[in-house]
Amino acid sequence: MTIRPSRRDFLRTSLLGSASLALLDPARALAVREEPPMRFIFLHRGNGLWPKVMVPPSFSEEQRAADRLRRPLEVDLDGHELPAWLQPLAAHQGELTLLQGISGKMCTTGHHSWCSALGAFKANERLSSIRWATVDFELARLFPSPAEHIELACFPLGGGNARGSLDGIATGFSARGPQQPNYAFGSPKVALEELFKSVSEDADARTRYALERRLLAFLGEGEGARASLLEGLERAKVQGYADSIEAIRERNRRIDGMAERIARHVPVLDASALSGEMTTIERQQGHVEVLLGALVSGLTNVVAFTVDELGHDYTGIRGIEGEKVNMHDVGHGKSFGGVTAEEIRERARTHHMELVDRIVTRLKAVPEGEGSMFDRTLLLYFPDGGETHHSHGTEYPFVVLAGSKCRLNLGRRYLRLPDYGQPGHATLGNLHTTLLNAHGNAIEHYGALDTGLDRFGLDQKGPIPALLS
Repeated sequence: MTIRPSRRDFLRTSLLGSASLALLDPARALAVREEPPMRFIFLHRGNGLWPKVMVPPSFSEEQRAADRLRRPLEVDLDGHELPAWLQPLAAHQGELTLLQGISGKMCTTGHHSWCSALGAFKANERLSSIRWATVDFELARLFPSPAEHIELACFPLGGGNARGSLDGIATGFSARGPQQPNYAFGSPKVALEELFKSVSEDADARTRYALERRLLAFLGEGEGARASLLEGLERAKVQGYADSIEAIRERNRRIDGMAERIARHVPVLDASALSGEMTTIERQQGHVEVLLGALVSGLTNVVAFTVDELGHDYTGIRGIEGEKVNMHDVGHGKSFGGVTAEEIRERARTHHMELVDRIVTRLKAVPEGEGSMFDRTLLLYFPDGGETHHSHGTEYPFVVLAGSKCRLNLGRRYLRLPDYGQPGHATLGNLHTTLLNAHGNAIEHYGALDTGLDRFGLDQKGPIPALLS
């Protein structure tokens, strides 16, 4: 079952979600940090990511053999040639880590994973399958912002996850908490209108924003008065709702206080994205502009972007721009426009890296402290379902870009961790535990355990030592 919220539902749940941190820990939410926050960008895509395409062609035969046999391997990327599809990142090779050997068999794999990879648990399109907040939301709560978390997506139109809402707002691929799916923007235009409406040049948009604020003030006063007339559990429930409304109003006040900065960084979208007539490539580019505007303006510190999904029909692929490419068929080896499935995958990946280059280059150009915004940014690109089209979850390759202030041992590395079942093997749960531990949440372990690893007698809990600074 796919859950499609109305625009009103989306606004209510997203605003309540952004207020939850303040309600749970107001002191942390309002604390003034002495230094800029960390930012996290999660770019995930469907149809798998083959481990073999991650290997630099300049590796020695000995290094290639070790990688092919999935033996532990660490290589300094200095002086090495990146695979062709990773060439757009050549200027950022000093901040690049190619991470191999992470497994995720505790997740839903195969065609559709929904929020599995970000949550390290099995998930499907039922609310009951969401066991806890995905790691991107946990990180967003460690680095509070007015919008808390923003999710963008290129939705599929058929098969798996949110479908039929290419340009709308629909169930996303992240989760706020148990049985709480997040909602994602499918259209860059809609994302622009909703996220930046407080400083919109459109008079109607500003009027709607003012009316929303008045409505919240009216509801808050009414629910507060109602709570005073009740007792016990009913009073607690109504007071909680009143407190939530007040937290949303506080969020709006903080956004209003940032109006000048937000106005300076409103994304400028191409005409195609504003008209709604866009190719997949143009949609992805539009989402990147929204992503950058939201981060640079300070609206959020965490963005999740589903760059594509298995049921998405690609348009605008270089060399076959006029073709509508079904990525599920590509996964089964079908050619389009005379181009082989493998080459189509290569062109899609290359474009993804061009998007990553645009993000990193722009953040490097924004001054912050003694350096740039990118210094405190961690970007992860990975497959949401594993290593192949019909994946088994034995490997989730990661392309990671990390700024100099990142609290992990990353940059200029090719790192293959021990193979599945071998001592030192790591899972997605270990990776997410590492991210949380390094950034202020000393959790023993995040995510579900892989029961298949029990027979090897491995300790599955804790962070990954090789990634800790």
